[in-house]
Amino acid sequence: MSTDQIILFSLFAVVFVFLLWGRWRYDLVAFIALIIALVLGVVPTEDAFSGFGHPATIIVGLVLIVSRGLVNSGAIDIITRKVTAMDLKLSRHISAMSGIGAILSAFMNNVAALALLMPVDLQAAKKKERSPRITLMPLAFATILGGMITLIGTPPNIIIASYREQALGEAYGMFDFAPVGLTCSVIGIAFVALFGWKLIPRKDSGKDPGSELMELEDYIAELVVPEGSSAVGLKVRELDSQAEDADVSIIGLVRQKRRFSGYARHIEIQAGDVLILEAGPQELDQFRGALKLEFAGEKRHEKVASGGMSLMEVVVPQNALIEGRSALSLKLLLRHGVTLLGVSREGTRFRERVRRLQIEAGDILLLLGPSERLEGVANWLGVLPLAERGLSVTQYKRAGLAIGVFSAAILAASFGWLYLAVALAIVVAAYVLLEIVPLQEVYHQVEWPVIVLLGSMIPLGTALEQSGGTELIASQLVGLTEGLPVMVVLTVLMIVIMTLSDVLNNTATAVVGAPIAVEVASKLNVNPDPFLMAVAVAASCAFLTPIGHKNNTLIMGPGGYKFGDYWRMGLPLEILIVAISVPTILIFWPL
Repeated sequence: MSTDQIILFSLFAVVFVFLLWGRWRYDLVAFIALIIALVLGVVPTEDAFSGFGHPATIIVGLVLIVSRGLVNSGAIDIITRKVTAMDLKLSRHISAMSGIGAILSAFMNNVAALALLMPVDLQAAKKKERSPRITLMPLAFATILGGMITLIGTPPNIIIASYREQALGEAYGMFDFAPVGLTCSVIGIAFVALFGWKLIPRKDSGKDPGSELMELEDYIAELVVPEGSSAVGLKVRELDSQAEDADVSIIGLVRQKRRFSGYARHIEIQAGDVLILEAGPQELDQFRGALKLEFAGEKRHEKVASGGMSLMEVVVPQNALIEGRSALSLKLLLRHGVTLLGVSREGTRFRERVRRLQIEAGDILLLLGPSERLEGVANWLGVLPLAERGLSVTQYKRAGLAIGVFSAAILAASFGWLYLAVALAIVVAAYVLLEIVPLQEVYHQVEWPVIVLLGSMIPLGTALEQSGGTELIASQLVGLTEGLPVMVVLTVLMIVIMTLSDVLNNTATAVVGAPIAVEVASKLNVNPDPFLMAVAVAASCAFLTPIGHKNNTLIMGPGGYKFGDYWRMGLPLEILIVAISVPTILIFWPL
């Protein structure tokens, strides 16, 4: 093993450890690894930032902006409203939502597709008084499966296609992934809708069907006791009847930065105190009105809110701006006039004040602020609203135009008239000129952490390949499976990549797996396409953990899932995908 190989393998090992640890965000870890590789000379200086101009990186960014345009035009909302209007039984609801999620994911980023459909699913759960944990996981898994159908559905497909162009001279086309991806999606969704959802663990089966849903809506929130409040002069325990009437739990009191919890019930309330409550948004407002309390920052809001104040419930996805930070550190109220009123985290109670609490991915936040500012602030924070989009955001009259422009570009790319990145760039330019995507929104829609991850990992992957590192891995894999049929080697490769994807970012897994696939095929003297397709499927199918795919993380808070809940449906689904995809790959991509 050469010195360069030792350095690169060590770097990748450190990257994987830090990604598993999760203390630092993956884009920072990858970028630091790239800098170290440059300093040590294993990545040439001229290739330092080649990954940021790589076609895969550009296409991923453009797809995110196009997805936003389809949302803004109302093209997606037209479909989801029809689903909401239908009164479907549970299994049929899961089937319908999963099917729509898969179709949307095939033509837009699958994270964006889930973000659009999750509020619809939550609304249906409320209407039926059932827990959203039964339906959110099937929906998330379906959007992951749907992304495998086309080139633009998921970043691993884009990476695999780009690597094929680099290694073999020609990239995969828009629908080259469809035979395998569609087969896996149809059978996978059928499993999820008919049997898989029954494997999702319930909480307390003795509870009312809708009670779990109500628990998920409860926030740890704060209300200020102003002069003139009827609570002044009363002991906390004397508010029990009002709290019970409003369905609010008083769990503490803060006075001059000192928090009282267990014995707070015996404290006499003074003006300026802050009551710590656990309640839903409506209950908070009812309790506030009954005792003439105030939301934190309410007077400041009233001075600047020309269109009145509104509450907005949002979910925090992985890599949102607010993840790992607090409302206070972002100066949310001071700079933007918006208060973080409450936080819901799977029923967890916190010692920290709400504004000082470090926010985690999967948290549900309750924001209070001027109606005209809330949406912009939510976009800036990188969070996703759980309420329906307003008419001011959606431009229904342009739905046909948005779909037409996008369809024309996809057809042009599919027939080879335009390079895909160019076709998508034309769509973005058209959406901006037609004001379907406002210019100020364009850069907000690009998921910059993924761009930095790709831009950093691609030069590292190239260096590993050029140093002979991927050839070494391929030799070990072929050596371990020596004498076995090629189908077995393909299956082993899929299992290895799928396992990596369950614990690492699927984009990084695809970057590492693509060159290994070509090297293994070269060692076996067979067609590399089946191995590249195997890596594409395996990198996308991360169903065992909430960290393997952003969609799994996104549903964790709203669904009230724990880390160990995913594998119950995810493990049989992964086994099913391997069993289906290997023979399907070999049928459509013969050796």
